[in-house]
Amino acid sequence: MNTSSIRFRLTAWYAGLLTLVYVLFAALLMQSVQSYLEANVLDTQARRARQIAATLVTPLAPEAEATLGAQVKALYSPELSDRFIRVTGADSSVLYRSGEPSDHSFVPADVPPAPSTWAQELRRKQALPDGRALLVAAVHGGRDATYTVEVGVSTASIGALLRQLLWLTALGLPVIVVVAVSGGYLLVKRTLAPVERIASKAELITHHNLAERLPVVRTGDELERLAISLNHMISRLDDAFQQSKRFVADASHELRTPLTVLRSELESLAHHPPPASDPYERLGSLLQPVERLSKTVERLFALSRLDAGEAQTEWVEIDLGELVASTAEQMLLLAADKGITVTCEAQGRVMVSGDRSRLKQVVVNLLDNAIKYTPARGAVHLRVAAAEGRVVLSVEDSGVGIPAEALPHVFERFYRVDTTRSDATGGAGLGLAIVKTICDAHGAAVRVASALGRGSSFHVTFPR
Repeated sequence: MNTSSIRFRLTAWYAGLLTLVYVLFAALLMQSVQSYLEANVLDTQARRARQIAATLVTPLAPEAEATLGAQVKALYSPELSDRFIRVTGADSSVLYRSGEPSDHSFVPADVPPAPSTWAQELRRKQALPDGRALLVAAVHGGRDATYTVEVGVSTASIGALLRQLLWLTALGLPVIVVVAVSGGYLLVKRTLAPVERIASKAELITHHNLAERLPVVRTGDELERLAISLNHMISRLDDAFQQSKRFVADASHELRTPLTVLRSELESLAHHPPPASDPYERLGSLLQPVERLSKTVERLFALSRLDAGEAQTEWVEIDLGELVASTAEQMLLLAADKGITVTCEAQGRVMVSGDRSRLKQVVVNLLDNAIKYTPARGAVHLRVAAAEGRVVLSVEDSGVGIPAEALPHVFERFYRVDTTRSDATGGAGLGLAIVKTICDAHGAAVRVASALGRGSSFHVTFPR
């Protein structure tokens, strides 16, 4: 048996707790029964003492005190009934004391007198020198309470009854323990059965069948939440795995295309060497696929570093308005080649926390996309503003726009709205994916709004 298993520990805890409750209940029961029996016996002795005081002691004349013992023996037979009776005068003299009982449970001479200060009635549990005890009730009798009548009985009969009850509870304890262990084991086994099914199903799930889900037990407790959480985790793993597969496939395609062009050109050069007088035209045609291949590899490397958490390693306080303005100024030459007007608006010092180089990459990618897809003599406007505890970077252009059905996918890796146009411009569908990854690392939200023929606007919202 595995003593460290949760099944064993739950069963042991359940059995131990039930045993403890049983023992405490038995102790409480013994105490309650003892208190009840002793109170009942004292009531009986008190009634007997009042009866003796009323019938024998109260009308007793001084000259009749000598016959008191004979009358008590005749009417109550204390020795035969194992009862203690004592009548004491006002001067503490003993007028009558019963003899030793037939069961020898106490010695009457050893019973101490009642305390001198008490009112109408006194009930006490009197300990004896030999360790035994008497339950004694005392009342006053005679004119002006001139006599004290004490009636008592040994606690031996109560002790015998309590010992019998103790034996019964002790004999019932093993039965309770066996029932508790058996019932606890079955209960724990039944409770953990869904966990066994979940574990068995989880063993069968691999990367080949991530669409499978674990069974959910509708119990409304932690077990149901555990199964649901594990299913959500498997769904996220499935999405990540599918995205990884698509990423590898798309990356392979993007790398294969320029490599194929490059190989074709090299094979052509090998079979048809260029004239010695002008080799540069043929060699220059090799630069375009090499440049595209270099950009794709560079962006893939950037994505891998971002996924590894590089964007969160060197955070500083940055004036986003100054960063956007300086970056736009560096890219003015690219816009001037197409006759595009680039304007930048910033509201003073607008500070955010982040990696300066990565945030500059966000601005470069958004501005490069805006210039790339804006026709000649168009306009691009950048704005940095702070409002309601947030900082918003906006990049708006008057370009060709993005179809509505493509808007939910523009930040996916290798997604391109128009593959022909992207090939012509050298894009691989990674620029906006890099923007989204950097924004996520900085706790920023990026969104896009666009209309065909009217332009696009990208908004990046940073926490202040």
